[in-house]
Amino acid sequence: MKSASGGTILNSVEFTSEDAVNQTTSKLDDLVNKPSSFERTTNHSGQFQFNLRDNNGKIIGQSLLYDSEAGMENGIKNLRESISSAKTL
Repeated sequence: MKSASGGTILNSVEFTSEDAVNQTTSKLDDLVNKPSSFERTTNHSGQFQFNLRDNNGKIIGQSLLYDSEAGMENGIKNLRESISSAKTL
């Protein structure tokens, strides 16, 4: 998923079939509006990252690394906005 400015917000995991992709993408709007879908982590270098999980807890996407927690939270906000915009297109 890319932001309006073209930057990468979220990298997808590999899916086993096109049907799995379609099922997951149809649920994205609900998932990004559910706080428990986001797992926030910090690596050993102090950089921040988030994972997006489906309703079963499986990781379906992973963000890039952010230098600050505020940057990561902004990435989550941008992801929500991008998915909301894509839904209305």
